[in-house]
Amino acid sequence: MRRVAIVTDSNSGITSAESEKLGIYVIPMPFYINEKLYYEETTLSQEEFYRFLEEKAEISTSMPSLTDVTELWDSLLKTYDEIVHIPMSSGLSGSCNAAMAMAQDYDGKVYVVDNKRISVTQKQSAIEAKALADAGWSAAEIKDYLIKTMYDSSIYITLDTLYYLKKGGRITPAAAALGTLLRLKPVLQIQGDKLDAYAKSRTMKAARSTMLDAIRKDCCNRFGSNENADNMNIMLAYTGLDKTEIDSWAQEVREAFPAHADNLMIDPLSLSVSCHIGPGAIAITCTKKLPEELLKR
Repeated sequence: MRRVAIVTDSNSGITSAESEKLGIYVIPMPFYINEKLYYEETTLSQEEFYRFLEEKAEISTSMPSLTDVTELWDSLLKTYDEIVHIPMSSGLSGSCNAAMAMAQDYDGKVYVVDNKRISVTQKQSAIEAKALADAGWSAAEIKDYLIKTMYDSSIYITLDTLYYLKKGGRITPAAAALGTLLRLKPVLQIQGDKLDAYAKSRTMKAARSTMLDAIRKDCCNRFGSNENADNMNIMLAYTGLDKTEIDSWAQEVREAFPAHADNLMIDPLSLSVSCHIGPGAIAITCTKKLPEELLKR
């Protein structure tokens, strides 16, 4: 049986400890903070990142160096036959297109997958890819499956502040000022590779309710599930929240989707997203489950 390595980047939220447990290889994403280079989780923790945000540091995202990527691929191909590489969506970063260009020099041994995922949905793709690899699927077959199912996910995010959207030029200063004055809590959505406005709420409680309704509608209307979301993975994410706030949001989701009460995935949002939306954000996502029959070959 062919041995297939699964590679992703830290935009997936997979930590080094999880990487070892899952058997998935993770490339740390680079950041420049006040012109100094840091690597997500390796030399930059979540806590340090949010401290820099609070200090209004100059933060810019970057993509992994070509050397870092190819050195990992070269090392893996000494023990694996093929590689499936799942980077952050091409619509949100240039790292995917760069990896695709580099893969052309690997004689069909490296398959780069642009399946339009980010953060916990990207993590779910990597986990599913590893399960398929363990079931004997080839790299080409895994890529085909991930491309086929690329739009089988939704993300909804509500923000605590509009400051970072304004700073990044995603909304005008006037809109940010009006939203702040009215204390609006915007709800954003990611379906595929675009971050778009979805709704505006006057309170965080109303925003949470809006997100739950949106996920329920997507499960029923887009993904052919039911209100219990039986064939879906429900996942939560957040930026810079304390445990009490995270637990409160998780409890609300468990009450809305009791079938998922015992298996909610709860992760910090990747720093590449966090630097554009700031601390205090909460998110809920859904992805279609990997059918169990696909693992029986």
